[in-house]
Amino acid sequence: MSGAAMPMSRGGRLLRNPGFVVGAAIVGFAAIIAILAPWIVPYDPFAIDLNRRLVPPSFMEGGVPQNFLGTDQLGRDYLSRLIYGARISMVIGVLTVITSGLIGITLGVLGGFYGGRVDDFVVFCITTRLSIPAVLVALAVAALRGSSFMLVVLVLGLLLWDRFAVVARSTTMQIRNLDYVAAAWCAGVSRWWVLTREVLPNIATHLAVVATLEMALAILLEAALSFLGLGVPPPLPSWGLMISEAKEYMFFQSWVIIIPGAALFVLVLGVNLLGDALRDMMGTDLSR
Repeated sequence: MSGAAMPMSRGGRLLRNPGFVVGAAIVGFAAIIAILAPWIVPYDPFAIDLNRRLVPPSFMEGGVPQNFLGTDQLGRDYLSRLIYGARISMVIGVLTVITSGLIGITLGVLGGFYGGRVDDFVVFCITTRLSIPAVLVALAVAALRGSSFMLVVLVLGLLLWDRFAVVARSTTMQIRNLDYVAAAWCAGVSRWWVLTREVLPNIATHLAVVATLEMALAILLEAALSFLGLGVPPPLPSWGLMISEAKEYMFFQSWVIIIPGAALFVLVLGVNLLGDALRDMMGTDLSR
């Protein structure tokens, strides 16, 4: 009875947390937009019309109803590119979290579970990674290898795994000697069973918090790389690339840089609010 009440109480606390509600709404809306992007865009985001360059949004003077958010410097519909930009940001964030999570969780769980030389090797890998400036490495790799979608995902995934490893290692060390793990050993199960059925499910909530933080960081880093011309290559409508292309017009048509900048800010804010709410919930539970 008490076991069934605990998940209900957690869910109730999350729903009463305004940060979680707002963050989940923002991230959920962005995810829906990203999934349905090919079917909901009003125009082809890659179609160029030089006769309609820098048309203001429809709610500004000089705007037209056909282009709700106006057009960019090449006459491409800004709303369509903004919607596709959400898709690129979400996909890069999710793929980066998956890649970095696989690396970090594997190293952290193995180090925390086995200890000894295995843990020493994992600590060495984490220390080495923390000594490397991620942004500078990403810029150097992108500059040497050129910009591409998969390269951005791969570079970010290989650079953002350290937080997963630290959390997975520390939480695994805390639970590896608990009673239910000892009971599993006494039942004669294999190490693989203990790791996948006893350890991983009990550290999953902590790793979910890390995943939200890493996703927000990945989205920001991709935008920074694209802004510098070393991220997602044009004509893909990355929000960072849209901001970079708009910087030449920011003093005369400020909306071209405000719109993608605001979209990036809101998405990262939503992901961070979601992560903070999960972290607060875990902190409340762990303090009991």
